[in-house]
Amino acid sequence: MATKVAKKRSAARKRPSAKPRSKRGASWKLRRAGGLQVLESPALSRFNWLVHGFSTRPGGASELKSVENRQNVGEKVLNLGFTGWDVRERVLENRDKFFRSIGAGKMRIVALRQIHSDLVHIVDSVNDARMAVLSHEAAPQADALITRERGVLLVVQTADCIPLLLADTKRRAVAAIHSGWRGTVKRIAEKALGRMQMEFGTRPNDVIAALGPGIGQSCYEVSTEVAAEFQAQFPNAREWFEGPFDSLADSDNDPNWLPWLTMKPPGHAPPPPRAHLDLIEANRAILASAGIPAGKIFSSDYCTACRSDLFFSYRKERNTGRLMAAIGIR
Repeated sequence: MATKVAKKRSAARKRPSAKPRSKRGASWKLRRAGGLQVLESPALSRFNWLVHGFSTRPGGASELKSVENRQNVGEKVLNLGFTGWDVRERVLENRDKFFRSIGAGKMRIVALRQIHSDLVHIVDSVNDARMAVLSHEAAPQADALITRERGVLLVVQTADCIPLLLADTKRRAVAAIHSGWRGTVKRIAEKALGRMQMEFGTRPNDVIAALGPGIGQSCYEVSTEVAAEFQAQFPNAREWFEGPFDSLADSDNDPNWLPWLTMKPPGHAPPPPRAHLDLIEANRAILASAGIPAGKIFSSDYCTACRSDLFFSYRKERNTGRLMAAIGIR
């Protein structure tokens, strides 16, 4: 009898938990290439027909000057976005350096004018692929790209929002997704996967998802509006928040509701309540509910705000650069 119990306990220990732990930052590869550090997902690196990578901050030609730096000496960074403070030629130089570092070769680059939407753009022919890396105005307005075309590199930009890369390992289709809180509440990751199902016959069970660096829960304080939006769309939204989520979500989106309740004079009322949102876990749950096995959803768990030495964070810095997440089929 004791032997049987011991065997059962041993089997229970070997059994995977219902909610597997995400792949921590240490599990992902920070590979040095061409003077840059490129972050890679081990789950995607196993497929030699895939090209992918997440950019980091160091190693670029752009000069980012901090408002706190009294000497007015800029930090050399790999800014990959056409921001107001940077020079276009340096951004193009940085992009070329990044694309070479991930082995993109002569792949055609397809980017977007990101608008925090749930719009998905399909790249389904040579004529449809737009050289957005050279002409920002030519890029389609959307926040997700999908393709089965070989020789096309899909890219999205972030500076706190979550970059998601999807790969259908059976039908060889890929997606690049930009998901901030607005995109998350609109389920853009699920909608991109749905378009892959319609266009390419993708089965969620065959998909690997890699969630790159984004702002972590401890650094992402959100308002009444955000909490109310999530509560309206997701019955389990409370699981992704820390702090007074219920009082926030029930406040009818009125940012002045708390002073009215306390009846305290101006200047004496307590600050409005805030909660912290976990965008990584929200997107993980959305992808899992869409059919991707939990064991095939991987996160770097790097927080862009905590690691501003390695990434850009708009929430922390305001005046900052842009990262890129890229994926394509050789």
